Amino acid sequence: MITELAVERVEFACGHCWHKWSVDYDVQHDRDEQGDEWEYFIRDGQGVPSPYDPRGAPPCPLCGRHWVGRLVARRPVPLARETADAPRYKIAPLAEHRPDRHTAPPLEAHAHAQPRQDLDRSV
Repeated sequence: MITELAVERVEFACGHCWHKWSVDYDVQHDRDEQGDEWEYFIRDGQGVPSPYDPRGAPPCPLCGRHWVGRLVARRPVPLARETADAPRYKIAPLAEHRPDRHTAPPLEAHAHAQPRQDLDRSV
């Protein structure tokens, strides 16, 4: 059972070339039949390891070295049962239901304003 959904913006700073970049991850918390909680990270529709773990740290786009990220922003996505007072809309058959959804370009995990690059690296 899904217990939480959120979008987390994770910032990375390369300790080798000092490049900074950020990525948005979809994060899902799930409780299994035994009551254990699990966390899943999704980037651009694909399951990925945690960006907060060295094994899941993505490579720097400039030099290729891997650096663990840090959380800089988070947006919880309310679950339907938590927003019972929200308006709801019956979904028409798939072919008729907002057909523009099927041709809209994907909202990519890195398609947002990036952190400002500090050119003074003497600090």
